[in-house]
Amino acid sequence: MDIYICNSTILKMILKISQHKILVLLVLIITVSCSKQEKNEEGIVKINKNGIPVMQPLQEPLPLLSTAFINDKKYSISKYFEKTWSEKNDNVSFLVAKNGQIIYENYMGFANKSTEEKITKDTPLHIASVSKVLTATAILMLIDAKKIQLNQKVTTLINNFPYPDITIQTLLNHRSGMRNYAYFTYENNNWDKKKLLTNEDIIKVMVEKGISLETKTDTHFSYCNTNYAVLALIIEKSTGLKYPKAMKEMIFDTLGMTNTFVCDFEKDSHNIIPSYKGNNVEIATDYLDGIYGDKNIYSTPRDILKFDTARYARFFLNPELLKKVYQGYSYESKGLKNYGLGIRMIEFEKGEPFYFHNGWWHGNTSTLITLRKEKVTMVVLSNKFTKKTYQTKKLSSLFGDYPFKLNDGTDE
Repeated sequence: MDIYICNSTILKMILKISQHKILVLLVLIITVSCSKQEKNEEGIVKINKNGIPVMQPLQEPLPLLSTAFINDKKYSISKYFEKTWSEKNDNVSFLVAKNGQIIYENYMGFANKSTEEKITKDTPLHIASVSKVLTATAILMLIDAKKIQLNQKVTTLINNFPYPDITIQTLLNHRSGMRNYAYFTYENNNWDKKKLLTNEDIIKVMVEKGISLETKTDTHFSYCNTNYAVLALIIEKSTGLKYPKAMKEMIFDTLGMTNTFVCDFEKDSHNIIPSYKGNNVEIATDYLDGIYGDKNIYSTPRDILKFDTARYARFFLNPELLKKVYQGYSYESKGLKNYGLGIRMIEFEKGEPFYFHNGWWHGNTSTLITLRKEKVTMVVLSNKFTKKTYQTKKLSSLFGDYPFKLNDGTDE
């Protein structure tokens, strides 16, 4: 009897201790789970079910703009637009925003002149080399998720890649020394112009035709579309998805960029918005229109605003990597212009750097201006060739200390 009582007491004590341990364990599990959920909500390298990093919208809204501020800037911007763009002659999508809030936007002209389809806020236009900013962002996300490394040699990722010193960083900052694929595929019958060139074909021509570097790797800046065509292949190798699908999964879908896509030329060539010369003559497509990474993203100003705003998220990238994005890498020659990791910049002697990217392909011109300090986004797209797109930088003086004169919008 005494033995039974003793055993029973011991059993109760063990159960109490076990319950306490289970409770502690549950608290720890819940704490860790909540911590992970919080980090994901704030944007720290969220990985989807396919093991791929995905970009998150900005969780904390930026400060609301006052009505007086909006009206003041809207008046100046609208006057600039009216003096710069002509409703009779221009095709343009135009947007200026601050803190993710649209101050002024305007859409005019033809998406397709033959069908008289008008450009609207939902019309995806070819954003040309502004595509590079999005390609670079996907690469940076893969680096942040430790899928690849910034200084990783491309030869470790792409079979038969013929240049042993080129790294992901020298692709991003245009210091690889490679030649432009548009030139070396055209020369010496290196490619049959009747056949659509692909990103994989670029590597094939490099190897089979023994294409040499233009300059030694990482010795100086040389803007080259080949760099970003190769980066698109690296995205494919790192995700197991074709570039159009990877970009959709990593960026477009999660940010709600519903009017944005990468052109799959063999499927989409008859449905995409055409482009025009300045005299309204439609420009035919050619064998280079299948290449993506450096170009071939179609989007709208509103969608690009969603993308640019998401890059202000506190934990979009780790601070060390983010700092590398917005610093210059080419100082061999004295000057103000430089290039970061997927972004152009002008580094003035005083004041904030001016961050932007322009684009031009066929008749399409584009600009993305992102004033980081002021959190201002400007997007201008046109499918009818004009240099007026690039004058948008003049509006920067409305928001910060930038040495661009805002005048009647007619001079260069």
